[in-house]
Amino acid sequence: MKAVLRRRALLVAGGGLMVSFSLSAEPRGRSGSLKQTPLLDAWIRVAPDGRITVFTGKAELGQGLKTALLQVAAEQLDVGVGRIELVTADTARTANEGFTAGSHSMQDSGTAIMNAAAEVRGLLVSAGAAEFGVGPDSVSTVDGSVRAPDGRSLGYGALATKLNLHVEAQPESQLRDPASYRLIGTSMPRTDIPAKLTGGVAYVQDLRLPGMLHARAIRQPSVGAVLLDFDSAPIESMPGVVKLVRETSYLAVVAQKEWQAIKAMRALAVAARWRQTATLPEEATVLEAIQSLPARDIPVLTWQAPGAPPVRRLRARYTRPYLMHGAIGPSCAVAQLADGKMTVWTHSQGVFPLRSALAELLRMPSEQIRCIHVEAAGCYGHNGADDAAGDAALIARAMPGVPIRVQWMREQEHSNEPYGAAMIAEVDGALDAAGNVVDWNYEVWSNTHNRRPNVGGLMLQNAALPDPLPVPPPAPIPMPEGGGDRNSNPIYRFPNATVVSHFIPEMPLRVSALRSLGAYLNVFAIESFVDELAAAAGIDPVAFRLRHLSDDRAKAVVALAAERFGWFAGRPGEGRGFAFARYKNLGAYCAIALGLRVEHETGRIRLGRVVAAVDSGQPINPDGIRNQIEGAIVQAASWTLYEQVHFDRTRILSTDWSGYPIMRFPALPESITVDVVAQAGQPFLGTGEAGQGPTAAAIANAVSDATGVRLRDVPFTVAKVKAAIGV
Repeated sequence: MKAVLRRRALLVAGGGLMVSFSLSAEPRGRSGSLKQTPLLDAWIRVAPDGRITVFTGKAELGQGLKTALLQVAAEQLDVGVGRIELVTADTARTANEGFTAGSHSMQDSGTAIMNAAAEVRGLLVSAGAAEFGVGPDSVSTVDGSVRAPDGRSLGYGALATKLNLHVEAQPESQLRDPASYRLIGTSMPRTDIPAKLTGGVAYVQDLRLPGMLHARAIRQPSVGAVLLDFDSAPIESMPGVVKLVRETSYLAVVAQKEWQAIKAMRALAVAARWRQTATLPEEATVLEAIQSLPARDIPVLTWQAPGAPPVRRLRARYTRPYLMHGAIGPSCAVAQLADGKMTVWTHSQGVFPLRSALAELLRMPSEQIRCIHVEAAGCYGHNGADDAAGDAALIARAMPGVPIRVQWMREQEHSNEPYGAAMIAEVDGALDAAGNVVDWNYEVWSNTHNRRPNVGGLMLQNAALPDPLPVPPPAPIPMPEGGGDRNSNPIYRFPNATVVSHFIPEMPLRVSALRSLGAYLNVFAIESFVDELAAAAGIDPVAFRLRHLSDDRAKAVVALAAERFGWFAGRPGEGRGFAFARYKNLGAYCAIALGLRVEHETGRIRLGRVVAAVDSGQPINPDGIRNQIEGAIVQAASWTLYEQVHFDRTRILSTDWSGYPIMRFPALPESITVDVVAQAGQPFLGTGEAGQGPTAAAIANAVSDATGVRLRDVPFTVAKVKAAIGV
């Protein structure tokens, strides 16, 4: 399809090229976030000097999104990356793309920018051709200029000054031929890394505004705790203390310097008297307690087809505990109320939903609140970022005109962030005489995996404030994306299968989104049980998977990982494990093979080589994809071997790294190799969460191979391993 310069767009103006988007009716065919925001200058603007600004409503979380989006835009516009400024999530400047979550950034925003950039380039080509008096097909673009066959050229900026474009995206864009790509598919250095490596201003924690004060909030010691009283005089007389802020049970202190705020916070916490009534469940029996709670049963799938008679049936149960995001840098935000408008600098993964939540919490019109995303320590999910923003905004409201910086303490982050939900999966399956799966039944029990704040009632501060807002009831995320049931539907082809999700509204602990949601447990369970079935059938685990797969791209990824690992060679004394999944059965394909050793005397698991193969569709930055999978492997290995939130009947006990150990450098795998399968011209497939489940299952399968013992309850601590192998 050729780009067409519409007559209504040929309006003489002097402001540069602005291709604007509105929320008009959605024609069929628009891709990604163009469906919701179909006018072009929400994505691309060209200034008279030729500088280009690209906008995304998604946020950089350390996943390399900025670099990838710059590559996409530069490729389609035919300019150098250095000519483009990228603006990320900002409620005053960018499109509302909701949350940066679910591995949707490239699928949604990347696709929108790719198509918008291609259309803008087409419009510039048509405008240049009109200036030259030739047909659009006879001109070309070279690094930000349109060239005629006779050598004449006009820069994008010069053309932009002649046009005021208000053009909706077409149902289809004339994308560049993938064979001509210079930037897409190339490993380009991350644009966000230099400042992070050199100690530059890179994170919201680094932000310093003129006249800024530091604040700390005193958290309720338990859910629903009521602040009775405290002696304010000693705290108010402490050096540097500027103000105490109290709204019913919400309590905070503001000081000139950060350390002064910390000392005052600690003194205030000691002085405060609370009435507490809430209790937590017994940690030792919490999984059984969750499984016994009232549940809403949701059928996920039912397959019924003729099959050979079963000759052997297996059953198993798999669990995961509550998991923490465990961001290395505690959550932080800066807020300022000036001239009746609140500005919040935040590392929230959803600035527009956060704005809506803050508007309700502060009882302010949303148009008077601006939320600007600034990077912070990675967490991949709903950690304390939004609640830190709530603290900063509430305290800033009490001190108009003054920038307020709030940074949580480590114990606050660990104790108050929303955790990843504890889960249980039970599965049984049957084999026929030929070793084929002929029956599969899977059930999963889980709380919600999404309490991200889009309303004020979901903010941590709400329960402490006067006249708390109503709290919406938990709700499941519908399939095919799913929440607790994400990836509970097997990608393998079985003649008969049932999958049921038992959604449990009541939450013993506060939970929300953690990287991959329920896919980590579901893939761990499915891929562990597939190995158990393969062993029962006497068939190699890789061959067993291949015989039950019908998706050619899935087969290719499985075969590549096995080949690169040297699956059939093995190493003496090493257990080897394999696992595969397609994230959400909609996103990237990821297969992982790994080796490990189990120290029988200590119960310690030592990870060896890890080989992954991933198909993400058209790769933008292959090194960025490798980074994502490497990070997923390390994080999932940490979950699988170490991590678990501990608590007693009144409070969280995992308040520091000794109470919530994570993987340290000496425990990292010996090596990680990631092979990226290039699918030129294919749609982008979400990759950031593709490696979690396969890593856990591959570790479990390798432990079984090394010891002959099957572990089904993560984490595989040294105590569990020693008990299982009889040491």
